Parts: sequence; structure tokens; C-alpha cells
Amino acid sequence: MTSSSNIDPSLLAGNRKQLAGYAAKHFLWEVKGAVATITLNRPERKNPLSFDSYAELRDLFSELRYASDIHAVVITGAGDNFCSGGDVHEIIGPLVQLDAPELLMFTRMTGDLVKTMRACPQPIVAAVDGVCAGAGAIVAMASDMRLGTARSKTAFLFNRVGLAGCDMGACAILPRLIGQGRASELLYTGRALGGEEGERWGFYNRVVEPAELLGAAQALAQSLCEGPTFANGITKTMLQQEWAMTIEQAIEAEAQAQALCMLTQDFRRAYEAFVAKQRPVFQGN
Repeated sequence: MTSSSNIDPSLLAGNRKQLAGYAAKHFLWEVKGAVATITLNRPERKNPLSFDSYAELRDLFSELRYASDIHAVVITGAGDNFCSGGDVHEIIGPLVQLDAPELLMFTRMTGDLVKTMRACPQPIVAAVDGVCAGAGAIVAMASDMRLGTARSKTAFLFNRVGLAGCDMGACAILPRLIGQGRASELLYTGRALGGEEGERWGFYNRVVEPAELLGAAQALAQSLCEGPTFANGITKTMLQQEWAMTIEQAIEAEAQAQALCMLTQDFRRAYEAFVAKQRPVFQGN
């Protein structure tokens, strides 16, 4: 058996990526410390998504699985709105000209965005102001936490355009956030959920003033970066995987996951800090 001391660490780290210098093409990308902020940046049209921005977001969140320099992500919209959904002229118009196989390719691609958001280990905080509709509502829903404002208007509009509410995982995820009955109401009617109502329903973790929204989301993300980031990634993974488990399976999976976290230096740091009556400084290993 080969001794672990003979293993080249570069082989283990071969998939690691540094994304602080990533050059986004279809939205803004900014990194401060270990917090990355994605800003959908078409404010003149309430930040709609295009085929290209869908694909780039999907690919970026996929790459984040291997990023060692990013520990939390904030996603927001430029101006006074989050995202108005798929661009009517650049997406909706062309879709009516496609046949079934091409439409399925598109819907699978949009669904892959949600899959990669849920699969990346970094917690995602959505900062939602103003219009948050259609695919924009899905992006907010697929985030781990959501901060809104009193003027946030979240609408799952698919019913309004003759489509089913089962888009990009909405029928699976939304009931888990706000309950089956409330999710049914939004998905059947397409009505807008106001910010304060959304907070009462549990869609929003907190509602803040518009001028404070981005700062509050980034502060929340930064606080997560100061925690045990490896363990946070395990928490996100288990929150996702346990949806399909029985209670017995979940308890066993959590036992295995927690035992793994107990091997980390962060766990040792927390113990030593407690003994020394100090605050632990976590390093994500």
C-alpha cells in the first residue's frame, strides 16, 4: 500500500478553481473576501434572463463546486428589480417556433441551472427587490436564503402564459418552503406574493429596507464565510439529499456526515477555543 505521505497534494487539488477573477459575460460578478455577488444587469428591462445568461449561470454554479476561494454567493438584480424571468423577445418568442425535442432541450437546460445551484456547496443568498417573476422567482426559490423588501413582488407566472406551474423544480421545492396549500395557490393562479406576506409565509427569511438590501445579504453571506465552511457545505448537501430519504435513512446519513465533520481541524479549533474561552476562528478545513 502506498503511504499517504507519498501522495502528491496537487493531484488531490487538481480540480480546484479560483473564481475570484472570473470574467462574466452576461451579468456582473464581484468578489469581496470569500463572498461572490452575481448581479443580473439589464435594469432597463427588469433584468430578464436570455438563453446565454441561463447557460452561463448554469456553468458558473457548476464551476463553484470546485472553487476553493468562494464560500458564499449573493445573487441580486440591478436597479430596483430582481428578475422579470425569461426575456419575452429573446426567449419566449423563439420558443413558440421550436418543436418538441428542441423545447425539451431548453427546459432541461433551465432545470440544470436549479440543479447546479442546489449542488454547489456554497450557501446562496438571494437579495430580492421589486419584480421577481417567472424564472426569476425560481432562481430566488432555488437559493438557500432570501432577503426581500416590502415592495418585492414574487410571481410564478407560468399559469398566466398557458404553462404548468411545474417549471424548474417549482412543484418540488416551493411546497417545502411555504407549504403545499400556499404553493398550490401561487402556482395555480400566478398571483404576486408581496414582500411582507412572503416573510409571513416563510419564503423570505427577512424583509429589509431597499437601501439596506444588498448590504444585508452580503453581511449574511460574510457571516457564513466566517463559520466552518466545509461543514456548511455538508449541511447544504444533506438538506438537499434528505428530501428523498426516510427518517431512518436520514439519521444514518447524518451520522456519517457528522462523523466526517468531526475529523476536521475546524472541529478541533472550536473545542480548543471553548476551553480557552475564546471565539473560534474557522478556516474551512
